[in-house]
Amino acid sequence: MDNCKVAIVSLGCAKNRVDAEMMLYKLKNAGFTLEEDPAKAQVTIVNTCGFIESAKQESIEEIIELGKLKEEGTIKRIVVTGCLAERYKEQISRELPEVDAVLGIGANGDIVEAVKKVLDGEHTESFPPKELHPIEGKKIQSTPLHYAYLRIADGCDNKCTYCAIPLIRGSFRSRRMEDIVAEAKYLAEGGVKELNVIAQDTTRYGEDIYGKLMLPQLLKELCKIDGIRWIRILYCYPDRITDELIDTIAKEEKIVNYIDLPLQHCNGRVLKAMNRHGDRASITELLNKLRTRIPGVVIRTTLIAGFPTETEEEFDEMAEFAKEIAFERLGCFAYSTEEDTPAALLPQVEPEERKYRASAIMEQQQYTMDGYTRSRLDSEIDVLVEGFDRYAECYYGRSYAEAPEVDPCVFFTAERKVAPGEFVRVRVTDTLDCDLIGDMIE
Repeated sequence: MDNCKVAIVSLGCAKNRVDAEMMLYKLKNAGFTLEEDPAKAQVTIVNTCGFIESAKQESIEEIIELGKLKEEGTIKRIVVTGCLAERYKEQISRELPEVDAVLGIGANGDIVEAVKKVLDGEHTESFPPKELHPIEGKKIQSTPLHYAYLRIADGCDNKCTYCAIPLIRGSFRSRRMEDIVAEAKYLAEGGVKELNVIAQDTTRYGEDIYGKLMLPQLLKELCKIDGIRWIRILYCYPDRITDELIDTIAKEEKIVNYIDLPLQHCNGRVLKAMNRHGDRASITELLNKLRTRIPGVVIRTTLIAGFPTETEEEFDEMAEFAKEIAFERLGCFAYSTEEDTPAALLPQVEPEERKYRASAIMEQQQYTMDGYTRSRLDSEIDVLVEGFDRYAECYYGRSYAEAPEVDPCVFFTAERKVAPGEFVRVRVTDTLDCDLIGDMIE
């Protein structure tokens, strides 16, 4: 297998990326040569996303493009894994004949055997129970060496009516705390400075195996690890933001004052139709509490526009809410009708109207983010260096207010050479769109 090159194209969320990293380790350990460029591999694995329609389309387009390379003889075999494969088992093989193997998420642990079979010319389809989806195991880090995604659980029990994740990933499953801490220590020894804690619902961590919410205790253990400087919490659920969790974020220096809190809406009736809780008043109270008890906290959220039965007045309320709260980071998505979900059976808002409502929120958010960015002028901030931009002829990185891959950057000049993974102090002197511009100060 030493001469056989295998590449993985991983699409979608960070949880999917971790699955890909675990498969990469298994392949390398089996003797395959890992190739970054899928066009140069003999076998290319597409680790798909199936969350919303746009993500599905991206996955399908990627498979079709690779299929063209296969026709040209550039690559030999295509293997499809991930959420799209799990959800559309029969359709992929039937409608995408260029695919040589389709594996559900429960078969991720069998990736080596699947690749060997397709190399022998055997078409493979495997869909074991979702519960066999491996969430423990070694992985090959695909992010830059200075930051990593640390998955603490997988699956979801929230059963939001618009979401297919429980159908795809199954029930919520936490990892044991000692295993998570051991992985974090290993990452720190390898040079990781920033841990991004992820799950479909990080705030539910531990409830299934310990009988209570254990995220605060886990975070405290992670804070004890030498070498880790930043810990960022992503994918939180508002109902499980406890006082204990807030206190832990506020008191622990390594936990950055940044919280990813997908709210989806603020109107009580719409939230109830989504099988979520609360209303504008209760959510506003929670957000005010976070900002009061965690000074300088950056709150990221996502909203859904055009949810089935959403009236113009309910949309207007969400827009007013977003403007009033002035989220530092916000994404708004047009509702995507997902078959086999309860929301798909409700009266639908016209697709064009959904898109219009989502774009209206994002246009409004641009002004909010511009204001937040300008408020940081003349401040001094700690920046984790990501690299050097040869076009802009300056370095770039992130402060605590920017999560990797989704948020803006900090561009800065420096009188000495700095390396990725280094922390530097930067004085902010200007802004460009939502990016910060500054100079490093010793």
